[in-house]
Amino acid sequence: MGYRPQVKSSRSGKGHQKTQHDKTKRKQKHPIGHGNLKDESNVLAKGEVVDKTIKSLRGLGTQKFALSPFSQYFEDWLVNLREVISVFESNPSVSVDDIFIDDRSRIMASIEWELTRERLEETENEERLKSRSEKNHLLVEIDADYAEETRKFQKKKNAEIENLTKPVSELEQQLDEISKMKTSFFGAFTKKAKAQKQAEINGKLDAAKKELETAIQNFKVEQEKLHDEYEKEKERIIREIESLEKEIEKEEIDTSLERRQAACESLVEAVSGLLRRETQTNQPR
Repeated sequence: MGYRPQVKSSRSGKGHQKTQHDKTKRKQKHPIGHGNLKDESNVLAKGEVVDKTIKSLRGLGTQKFALSPFSQYFEDWLVNLREVISVFESNPSVSVDDIFIDDRSRIMASIEWELTRERLEETENEERLKSRSEKNHLLVEIDADYAEETRKFQKKKNAEIENLTKPVSELEQQLDEISKMKTSFFGAFTKKAKAQKQAEINGKLDAAKKELETAIQNFKVEQEKLHDEYEKEKERIIREIESLEKEIEKEEIDTSLERRQAACESLVEAVSGLLRRETQTNQPR
């Protein structure tokens, strides 16, 4: 008979059973462990997307525009805002719901409308700038017109005063000559004749002086009237310019910043709200 090694069947059987059992346990653990890693990877990716989106939104919300008109930057800003939201929604780890879509649509429509209104206000401001320029030019014209009117008035005044002063001077000269003339008792030029002549000239002189004084007073009134009308018109234009400058000054500040920041914060809240709802849904009950 040949030699045959003995095989311990019971021991080898137990070993075989243990090996199969270990393999089964490993097979059971492997898919479970792999699934957990996958879920953690998805959560991590989603968290990164949310953080990046929120950071981008807040960056856009605090973005300041350099120079007016600020509306020249609105379209590019809206394009960037839409791009941030589009990238967020198209990420495979993100699943938007109806609440988010409604919130996002409402916020986007609101900021687009507000920026359109801002653009219209800036268009009105351009008209104010044009009007201010025209009124400043009008002030120069008013000054020039007043200077010309004053020159003409002074020329007229000087000519008329000169015409009225001439007879006064002549009468005063005549009166002086008569007062120096000698009288004689039996001559042609007696004291009575001299007195009558002096009285006659004095009457004419008084009338001439009165006419001169009246003319001077009238010219004074007319000159004051001309100056008052000039000052009144100039003051009216200056008030209009000051009013325009107050309105213009308001538009030189980027009032869209507050609205844009509010819109971005609302979108941040919409993104955060979506994440909260997903977290609550995925929690075990």
